[in-house]
Amino acid sequence: MAEPTISTQLMEAEEDMLPPTLQNILDQRSLKWIFCGGKGGVGKTTTSCSLATQLAACRESVLLISTDPAHNLSDAFGQKFNKDATKVNGYSNLFAMEIDPTGSIQEMIDNSDAGGGAMQSMMQDLAFAIPGVDEAMGFAEVMKHVKSMEFEVIVFDTAPTGHTLRFLSFPSVLDKALGKLSALGGRFGPMLQQMTSMMGGGGAPQEDMFAKLDSMRAVIQEVNTQFTDPDKTTFVCVAISEFLSLYETERLIQELTNYEIDTHNIVINQLLYPKEGSNCEHCSVRQAMQQKYLLEAYDLYGADFHIVKLPLKTEEVRGAEKIKEFSKMLIEPYVPEP
Repeated sequence: MAEPTISTQLMEAEEDMLPPTLQNILDQRSLKWIFCGGKGGVGKTTTSCSLATQLAACRESVLLISTDPAHNLSDAFGQKFNKDATKVNGYSNLFAMEIDPTGSIQEMIDNSDAGGGAMQSMMQDLAFAIPGVDEAMGFAEVMKHVKSMEFEVIVFDTAPTGHTLRFLSFPSVLDKALGKLSALGGRFGPMLQQMTSMMGGGGAPQEDMFAKLDSMRAVIQEVNTQFTDPDKTTFVCVAISEFLSLYETERLIQELTNYEIDTHNIVINQLLYPKEGSNCEHCSVRQAMQQKYLLEAYDLYGADFHIVKLPLKTEEVRGAEKIKEFSKMLIEPYVPEP
């Protein structure tokens, strides 16, 4: 008896799997934070823009944030975005912003007027002595800014996996770092105040600096609590059907589990569907490879994850109209033409 083909195995596997759509995210009205991430070049921005589009159709207000220094949102929508939330052309309730969460600590120190140049230098040395605190504080500034805005749901278009994991670990890094800084402030505050007075600076700005650090810590503790609440936060893993991408996806899922961040959706982009009778050898060989890794993904995640399959398009998905059209496939499974 001949062994079933990969195509047959895929069809049999799909019968026992969770629905292959992201409808579950739209239905979960309690969600506040949704992350989209994965290896570089797998279509994270297209996926996050498409998901934000679908959310905008059923939620009152949606904010899409890029934390990837490459900032592809502007290219995707054909509209310039910056660190302020800007309404996306063609939508009434979708806003976007592009921020860099890695450089805010210096700006915070520069703007603190903490007792003049000598005091600023001392605070800078103190802050940067703790590994990761510069990025963590940048993250805190972002979250303070975001929390002050009234959006029902926020979608993050994240940087490639390594940066994303560091981004998600910031709450715990920041909590420890600010705890140390606050303790140092309490221990050395009087001395610092005396030194700044001797240097001609006032004492209040230094106290303001530590008060700001404490308020940051409170914000980040609250955010961390929400990130680990599956009712409020979920992570959509984005991949392509290749070995390195699936390997990275598995690492990402393991790390998210360690951080206690919910994840139960995988989007697999750029799948080839050659037309019947096509004599393109390259297409058929690549499709066979993709099907092999797709079957592995089904074996690994099919029982616990919604696995959404999206086709490789013959044209770029750019501009509001094309994104809206593409986004429908997140909700209605793609059926290839015969």
